[in-house]
Amino acid sequence: MNQSSSVGELAEQLRRELDRYSPGGKLPSSRALVERYRVSPVTVSRALAQLSAEGLVVTRPGAGAFRARPYAAQVPVGDTSWQEVALSADAAAELVPRTVDAAGVTVSLAAPPPGVLEFNGGYLHPSLQPERAMAAALARAGRRPGAWGRPPLEGLAELREWFARGIGGAVTAAEVLIAAGGQAALATALRALAPPGAPVLVESPTYPGMLALARAAGVRPVPVPVDPDGVRPDLLADAFRASGARVFVCQPLFQNPTGAVLAPGRRAEVLRIAREAGAFVVEDDFVRRLVHADAGPLPRPLAADDPDGVVVHVGSLTKATSPSFRVSALAARGPVLERLRAIQVVDSFFVPRPLQEAALELVGSPAWPRHLRAVSAGLKERRDAMTGALAGSLPELALPHIPSGGYHLWLRLPDGTDESALAAAALRAGVALTPGRPYFSAEPPAAHLRLSFAAVAGTGEIAEGVRRLRAACDEVL
Repeated sequence: MNQSSSVGELAEQLRRELDRYSPGGKLPSSRALVERYRVSPVTVSRALAQLSAEGLVVTRPGAGAFRARPYAAQVPVGDTSWQEVALSADAAAELVPRTVDAAGVTVSLAAPPPGVLEFNGGYLHPSLQPERAMAAALARAGRRPGAWGRPPLEGLAELREWFARGIGGAVTAAEVLIAAGGQAALATALRALAPPGAPVLVESPTYPGMLALARAAGVRPVPVPVDPDGVRPDLLADAFRASGARVFVCQPLFQNPTGAVLAPGRRAEVLRIAREAGAFVVEDDFVRRLVHADAGPLPRPLAADDPDGVVVHVGSLTKATSPSFRVSALAARGPVLERLRAIQVVDSFFVPRPLQEAALELVGSPAWPRHLRAVSAGLKERRDAMTGALAGSLPELALPHIPSGGYHLWLRLPDGTDESALAAAALRAGVALTPGRPYFSAEPPAAHLRLSFAAVAGTGEIAEGVRRLRAACDEVL
């Protein structure tokens, strides 16, 4: 049992026993709780902190923990219906309504109910995360001189240099900004490059978080189809001409959700088309460090082959570490860099220095390459387990491409399949999955399903999840 589950179980046990104590009554000492429940002092401290945050317990340094007294009066329920008018009053004047639908994002962020296997997760399972290395890096970072001071607005010079080396080509540290995770960096890029109401070209299908970002920014996503070799240059050129767009957002490496890699012959063509259109290419290089063990050499980022400042590059450490390790980089060349910097400073000032220092400690430690090798082997093992289980148990689900990087598979469902009904049936069977519809900005050509193999505990859960998915398909298909 990991420590987080022990904390939750102890908090629940204490929650059930609170009725034994009168309001203001003292709970047993931390030492007594350690002995009674056979847990560590850290677990006791965290469980009490959780109950304190819920308003059930009051802790007093040097005195102990006490049952909280009930609130003296019921807080009156207000009337917030006026907000419907206030939030929609200006909608008629907006070229693109700026309503925010986060459903496509929250599906990969929300924890599944107990007992439900997570085939919809967007991050590595804790067993694949470098938890010890991150903890050690954070501890060392906290002891660095000036670690809790204000960092440079652009980010720590050493961290910017590390990201620049990873991008390659002629990219320098001076052309890199440190941002708070890939999603925040993409939001900054959209605000810098596209005015409200403007069209923005996106791959189709694409990451739902990008579609949500575009709509929240008031820009109009225009789809450009992707095939097994990445975005189609002919359709990209057509889309630029038809829409007048000045931005194209793409994931050239292990695209989400298809897993496609932009073919060598298309890379220069995409940059040429964008340059002739006077447009920027936002390169979301989100899973470069989640390569599988059998992938072979990876192509360089598009930014490494771009001397003209066409590419605005986004790279992140989050996918390869932890959802909470939100450190990323924005790289750009030319006047756009100052606009990106200004927007980021206005929005968030800077990324907290302790987190940047911890990132430097982590990527500079011997544990970092070991972790990447372990993840590479683990993802290949899980991918093979899922593809094998699907081929044996669910041959009617078409898998047109088996990726050599990333953390998911993109499946085409039989014609006429109701994605929502299948997702609901799967949840009843005990497995959470992601329907394909949120990945399309327009009408999808067919029903699809995305399955993650990185957010579960191992190959045993993958086999069990596919078995449960078979039961759901028998109910719906």
